[in-house]
Amino acid sequence: MSMYFDIGDETLWNPSNGAGRLFLKQVEVFEAELGPASGIGQGKYWGDPDTLAIDPELYAEFTRSLVDWHCRTGHSVILALSEGFVATALALARRAGIEVEMPEPQSGHVCGGVAHDVQVPGVPRTGTVAAALDTRAREMDRGMAR
Repeated sequence: MSMYFDIGDETLWNPSNGAGRLFLKQVEVFEAELGPASGIGQGKYWGDPDTLAIDPELYAEFTRSLVDWHCRTGHSVILALSEGFVATALALARRAGIEVEMPEPQSGHVCGGVAHDVQVPGVPRTGTVAAALDTRAREMDRGMAR
């Protein structure tokens, strides 16, 4: 069995049920953490949990927020825990034709203006993180079945 992530009649991603469920659980985590809704919901076959529709406007806002958050954290554990999910979400956005710009490096920037998750010593690596994320998203796209 597999899942379908669609925009209209186009399937953007057709992962196995295990990969799809894991992705959706992580979507829930990041919706709760960051605020914006993902725009991923019930697909065209009502009641079928394996068909999902993506609202491009909501997904664009979610993905942009996610990428900005990921690229601006300086916490190595948070980066490690989130990189695969963020890269997958970014690859899916790109397949949907959604443009997501990588944030420019800014010294001393703290997401939200308050240091909630501080790593000592904290070393801002925004440019490196953004480049790594872009590369990882391109790799993910090649491995994501349609």
